[in-house]
Amino acid sequence: MLFAVATKNGRDIDRHFGHADRFAIFEVDGTEVRQIGERAVDRYCSADEDHPLRGHVLQDIADALEGCRAIVCARIGAAPREEMTRLGFEVYPASGEIRATLVELAKLF
Repeated sequence: MLFAVATKNGRDIDRHFGHADRFAIFEVDGTEVRQIGERAVDRYCSADEDHPLRGHVLQDIADALEGCRAIVCARIGAAPREEMTRLGFEVYPASGEIRATLVELAKLF
């Protein structure tokens, strides 16, 4: 199962969804967790008076994270969380060490 994680340092869930310009991609199989890559995205949080939800950016993020079952980030606003859920992702705000958190989250599936 693949998880997209917003992280600055590669060890901890420490980045807000909207501030992420890349997501680390982790594969979880039971208690085994390994990073298999990164996927670059446009940052969601930036001013756009004509498109306040910035749905086009969220769609681009969803396309970049294709194949991932869930998105894990330190924080995410209600509107982008709702839209990412509509686009087919489980979204989990969390904090702490990536590997331990992903093992626990994978048990939910």
